[in-house]
Amino acid sequence: MTVASRRPKPARPARQAPTDFTLPVSRAAIDAVTPIDGDPDWLRTDRQAAFDAFEALPAESNLLYTTYFDFRNVQLAGARVTTSVASAPAAIEVPSETDGLIVIDEGDLVGAALSAEAMAGGVTLTTIAGLSRQDPDRVRGLIDGGTTLPMDDRFAQLTRALWAQGIVLDIPAGVRLLRPIVIRWTAGAVDRALLSRTFISLGDGASATVLEELIDSGLSKPDGGQSLLAGTLEIQVGRDASLALTSLQELPSTTVAIQHRNAVIGEGATLHWALAQLGSRLVRSRVDNRLEGDRSSVEQVEIVFGGDDQLFDLTSYTHHVGRDTTGNLLSKGALLDRAKSFMKGMIVIERSAVGTDSFLGEFGMNLSKATRSVAIPSLEIDQPDCRRAMHASSVGPIDEAQLFYLESRGIAPDEARKFIVLGFLEPVVARVPVAEAQDRLREMLEARWDAGIGAAGGAAA
Repeated sequence: MTVASRRPKPARPARQAPTDFTLPVSRAAIDAVTPIDGDPDWLRTDRQAAFDAFEALPAESNLLYTTYFDFRNVQLAGARVTTSVASAPAAIEVPSETDGLIVIDEGDLVGAALSAEAMAGGVTLTTIAGLSRQDPDRVRGLIDGGTTLPMDDRFAQLTRALWAQGIVLDIPAGVRLLRPIVIRWTAGAVDRALLSRTFISLGDGASATVLEELIDSGLSKPDGGQSLLAGTLEIQVGRDASLALTSLQELPSTTVAIQHRNAVIGEGATLHWALAQLGSRLVRSRVDNRLEGDRSSVEQVEIVFGGDDQLFDLTSYTHHVGRDTTGNLLSKGALLDRAKSFMKGMIVIERSAVGTDSFLGEFGMNLSKATRSVAIPSLEIDQPDCRRAMHASSVGPIDEAQLFYLESRGIAPDEARKFIVLGFLEPVVARVPVAEAQDRLREMLEARWDAGIGAAGGAAA
């Protein structure tokens, strides 16, 4: 053995810890945010309690996921929190294929309108500020106490403390809308931080479809500062009601998106989520489904297609509380360049949840050697009498056998990879409940590939 072979190997560099959340916020900002006329005392108290929680909570409260938390791509030191928004909407028309439309541009209300059928059914679609002038007790019932947001999540409490714009969609009992209601947010202005809340409530026996669009406002700059869009969806689904909600996120690459979605599902009710994460520099998303009613069910599908140095940090919690509840969750992601995704899911079956049927699947496809996909499905079961409780996950590159088969049939390598990737994502796309959103999502996925991301994937595989 030579002297050189006995030399100790150099020490590995220490793992760099994630930087602190760099958005400059302080308790003084609470007094500056006034989305409701008169700034009622109960609202200020609620904001202060939320800010106290934000300061006290860790960045990640679940010890299973702590090591995967990473905010190194976030540079918001120059951003300023939006404290006031415009509420002088213009008249807008409802597209013929929808039952309602509300548009928020960089926090300002552009307009809101409902179809004749929705108005006849007593549907409400407005901002929180607008509703507070008509029914202040309803607004307080929605907001006071923060019970519709996770109390253990630092960033949910930040949104609760500093939200400046909000939307309320109320669908009365028995009203069944046949066409979707569109909620459109545009964001991306340099060094701007917008925090918002959206409340959706369905009465007993109601039925509705909602399409949420998160898109570029056109005010982002590739070489400028970053922006923040932190938003919530807080949902109540009444007994025997049905809600299908599709969210398409295609924000600019300079935007940091922090999303919290929380749903309480009543007896015999059904909720169908379809979430597409395509844009943003960093996405931190958390979905909490609480199946409180007997025979309630939730179906959740989520799709990720990332490139460059995008980071997707996606977490879902499904709590089974009632008897004979059903959960079916599927996430799929395809990554190019240096993109990273963390898909983390937890199914919790409480002692009261006899007869639960729950499945969680998380699958990633790495299209470059520099990408990283992590899938962490988990189960916490306190009731052995279940119909099904299972999870599955896999992460890997394109299957070479599939690639060889397509190439042997005369298909060019880049086209073959495109077919495989889009085919991998198609089972999720096909479960989007709005046909128009399905078609648009397919076009978005293909456009991202054809715009040059596919070339990187073809070279890397």
